[in-house]
Amino acid sequence: MNANSRLGAGWVAVTMLLFGAPNAWAASPHASLADYTGTYADGPHHTIEIVAGGSLFAVVDGATYGLKVTGPDELTTIGGEKIPFRRDAKGRISGYTQDGRFHARLSTRVSAQSARLAYPRPAGEVYRYRVPPDRHDGLAVGNIADTPLGVGAADTIVAKIDDGTYPNVHSVLLYVNGKLVLEEYFYGYAADRKHQLRSATKSIVGALAGIAVDHKRLDINDPALRLLGIGVAADPDPRKRKITVRDFLTMRSGLDCNDHSNTSPGRETVIDFEPDWVKAVFALPMINDPGMLGYYCSAGVAVVGRIVEKATGSYLPEYARAHLFEPLGIADWTWNYNLTNADKEYAQIHLRPRDMLKFGILFAQGGEWHGHRVLSQAWVRESLRGQAVVDGTEYGYFWWRPWLSVGGKLVYVSAAQGNGGQKIYVVPQYRLVAVFTGGDYNSAGSPMNGIMINDVLPPLVAAHPDATARP
Repeated sequence: MNANSRLGAGWVAVTMLLFGAPNAWAASPHASLADYTGTYADGPHHTIEIVAGGSLFAVVDGATYGLKVTGPDELTTIGGEKIPFRRDAKGRISGYTQDGRFHARLSTRVSAQSARLAYPRPAGEVYRYRVPPDRHDGLAVGNIADTPLGVGAADTIVAKIDDGTYPNVHSVLLYVNGKLVLEEYFYGYAADRKHQLRSATKSIVGALAGIAVDHKRLDINDPALRLLGIGVAADPDPRKRKITVRDFLTMRSGLDCNDHSNTSPGRETVIDFEPDWVKAVFALPMINDPGMLGYYCSAGVAVVGRIVEKATGSYLPEYARAHLFEPLGIADWTWNYNLTNADKEYAQIHLRPRDMLKFGILFAQGGEWHGHRVLSQAWVRESLRGQAVVDGTEYGYFWWRPWLSVGGKLVYVSAAQGNGGQKIYVVPQYRLVAVFTGGDYNSAGSPMNGIMINDVLPPLVAAHPDATARP
């Protein structure tokens, strides 16, 4: 669900997999960035845009990926692949060639929406804090001055996003003491614009599994293969028949599925090309007993989602609409979920940041929304409890359980998170839910963690000295 690969064709697919943030690489002095800006053909019904701001970057389905000029009419990906560009008789860039196929430049222009991705805010715009508007969407709003954060925290966060200290942050929403007190958007984003969630989608799939459990349609201790009704005759390893839904929820299936290993046959960028992701998962070899070691396996989320569909008799997005989104008042969302190599969205959902916040508040409130029980308290508790260790971090049911060091104090949070900076932090001990979206794709750093550590948590920790850092 990272949607890291295969969006678009040719070198754009490599861009999706490898590029970092749009401002990550500056162009070489001898190159003119404007030479390459424009819209390019990428298949019969798809285009990409190349935009010049402080640096050069590609825009693929709304996501930005940095480019580097490394020679005359040559761009290079962060992974080192060189892409030659061609000029026409008048010396103008006419397109680029990759894998023997020419991608024509259709226009020297880019959309206004893509152009806005070059800078955080319009030049000369002066920021002044404003109370978020009341949109009558179930979210109470308030003044940040009435919280321990104060207006100074808002000013600092926005200033650091504007000056690039926190790169490519698209939105910041802070919900403190039961009210939305900060809501700011950057790079042309706005409250009514949906954002791709990447792997934060996993936490939503986990919630739907919990609702199916609450409805007595699913027992997560049952073997996954039996629930799916598929066989594995090609691989007689009897351990596969013992893998439970719980094992997939906690990333402990025992299968050789590890997105963070370049040699794992179950890594996301391999499974994405399979015609049936679920069957491909069970074709993987076992490397551990189920329930033992945790490895980050995006493909396992497809298994859980398909099992929920089988158990409920519903297409997963439709089940989400009826039992999760409508109860939360979420009406504007996009989710393709066919779990095959034809899925160009990689099973990720697109939500508005305010709706991401509602999802976080649901977990902060133990599964209730305005007095209505959407998810059982028991499922919320188990989801947010450390049940496994994945990449050195505690992990629950498709929720991360990291800690952040704040002034020498370790503050544990629960986090739904996705590539690029899509974050929902639930920090009940400080009455905080924080939502971020961003475009810092495939970056080793995390500006959202920096905002939390440096600007959000310190005043809350100081105001609640007796609160436990690990609830």
